[in-house]
Amino acid sequence: MSAAEHTPGERTLAQQLGDFAAGVRYENLPAEVIESVKSRVLDILGIAAAAAPLDTSRAARRWAIDQGGTPAASAVGVAELLPAGQAAFVNGVLAHSLDYDDTHLPSVLHPSASVIPAVLAAAQAAGKDGRETIAAIAVGLEICVRLGMAGYDTEAKNSTFFEHGQHATSICGAMGAAAGVAALHRNAQWVTDALGVAASMASGIIESNRTGGTVKRIHCGWAAHSAVTAVDLVRYGLTGPPTVLEGRFGFFQAWLHGQFNPAEITDGLGERWQVQDIFFKPYPANHFTHAAVDAAAALRRAGIGPDDVESLTLGVPAPNLRTIGEPLAVKQKPETGYMAQFSGPYAVAAGLLGGGGLEVGLDDYTDELARDELRRSIMARVEVVADEECTAIFPMQFPAVLTARLRDGRTVTEKVLTTRGGPQRPLGFEDLGRKFEDNARRTLAPAARERLRETCRTLPDCQNLAVLFQDLTTADADGLTVAGTTN
Repeated sequence: MSAAEHTPGERTLAQQLGDFAAGVRYENLPAEVIESVKSRVLDILGIAAAAAPLDTSRAARRWAIDQGGTPAASAVGVAELLPAGQAAFVNGVLAHSLDYDDTHLPSVLHPSASVIPAVLAAAQAAGKDGRETIAAIAVGLEICVRLGMAGYDTEAKNSTFFEHGQHATSICGAMGAAAGVAALHRNAQWVTDALGVAASMASGIIESNRTGGTVKRIHCGWAAHSAVTAVDLVRYGLTGPPTVLEGRFGFFQAWLHGQFNPAEITDGLGERWQVQDIFFKPYPANHFTHAAVDAAAALRRAGIGPDDVESLTLGVPAPNLRTIGEPLAVKQKPETGYMAQFSGPYAVAAGLLGGGGLEVGLDDYTDELARDELRRSIMARVEVVADEECTAIFPMQFPAVLTARLRDGRTVTEKVLTTRGGPQRPLGFEDLGRKFEDNARRTLAPAARERLRETCRTLPDCQNLAVLFQDLTTADADGLTVAGTTN
């Protein structure tokens, strides 16, 4: 569909989203959506705790604290309360800084890192309880994903946002988060206006993925901040255009030159939920590498070790090859932990050796291990190629086929055609509890980790959201606030 003026009397897309958002109640949510939201809150807070010591996290906290204003909500690693928008900014930055936050396929959006920080901050400031907060997060995630899918090109099998150099995660995240925050007030017009206002704040370009810079880490923080700010402005009387999405000069015209699929936004809205289908990330690396970890781990569990292997061929979807397999000489010798996160050969080495968390964790992606002699000897034996079967499945999954030629003459093949953490191979609350433990232990004491995990498990019964942050706020020796107490 191309952007066009709306027929008079017909409900615009933003108005339909407003009606939906204002009508959602915790009591009417499917059980799987409630469980999914609880798990995503735990996941995001654990990631934020792990990201707290980063230099970029310190910069985000310093900036937020310097803004001042009337205290309202908690931010991870900030000892005092901040205005809700500033708290949302800090938590959004931390949530997206480790490339460990959840992913929706095939839109390749990371919805929770914007929506959850925004809604938690606004809900705490407004005195909302756990059930109201869960419903609002569900609304925000749902709308974020649907807007992302409206910009997905089924023929090209790619996000049109991405092809334009746009970071759909932050652009759609600002919109979904604004709808979620406005949904706390159960006012359809406020949701519609919040979408109209947030559209003028939504932003994000992804050139830093190519040539460097740390700006991508603030994208979800800025989206969350924009969402809270947009709703605050609506509360003070600002309004947005009702045709903000499909209008001649609206959201989809501005970002996608007017080419989008409105059915992805409205079909089954409120009846068929997308929230529970968002993929959790079990491993702290580019999602394209996850199936490679799983395939190599399957070899390990079959009793195959590095000394048994003559060579390895990693087959991946053709579009993924340029990200995790080219140039091969560079992917076989990553210089840093960050480079290792985007290396197919490193994923094979990590899976073959095993590590922490749910198979491999943050400690398995360090600068030292990227240059480890044993890992490099494994990576030198890994070739990455395009695989037809994997290409046919992509982008609904990020599959891999790993073939090992062994020194005893045997050939062993492991196929991983579904991505762990998605609907076909879900991670439950207990699985995510292990991921949370591996992340949060870096900054939180054992008792604090247990309290936070239990609060998330029983979030529907929570009356004061401040308890979510009671162990995530303290100050270090030099006066800069950090998350929790290092164990």
